Amino acid sequence: MARPVSSTSDVLLYFIAIFLPPVAVFLKRGFAMDFWINILLCCLAWIPGIIHAWWIITKHERPAAGAAGYGNYGATGRTTI
Repeated sequence: MARPVSSTSDVLLYFIAIFLPPVAVFLKRGFAMDFWINILLCCLAWIPGIIHAWWIITKHERPAAGAAGYGNYGATGRTTI
């Protein structure tokens, strides 16, 4: 199955990853283990941190609107999960 083309936000994350790789990983994945691994890679050497950030941006898609944990608001305005 073909992968979808990167969105505009992903292109911006690739640009951010050049200068601040942990910020790009945080914006994509939050405080997941990937974030902490990226910080460690950036402390050891900058280039591995950039490569790891680009890999995370490429591999992981953003959660869809209404995905678990975000909740959908029905016609009544109450949260449905």
